[in-house]
Amino acid sequence: MNWDQIEGKWKELKGRFGEKWGKLTDDDLATIAGKRDKLAGLLQQKYGIAKEHVETQITAFERHLDEKEGT
Repeated sequence: MNWDQIEGKWKELKGRFGEKWGKLTDDDLATIAGKRDKLAGLLQQKYGIAKEHVETQITAFERHLDEKEGT
C-alpha cells in the first residue's frame, strides 16, 4: 500500500496506527491525516527516536498493512 492509498483511506486506517504507536493521541492522528512526514515527525517527538529508525518502523508497518490488506 503506497502513501497515496494510506492517505485516501486514513479514516479507516488511523486506528491501526494508533494501536501500533499508542503514544499518538486522537488529535495527533487527526493532525497526521495520512501524511507520512507528519507521522514521522510526531513519532520522533513522542518516542524520542532518530529519523532513520522512525523511517524503518514506518516502512515495516507499511509492509504489515500490505499483508493485512492482501495487496
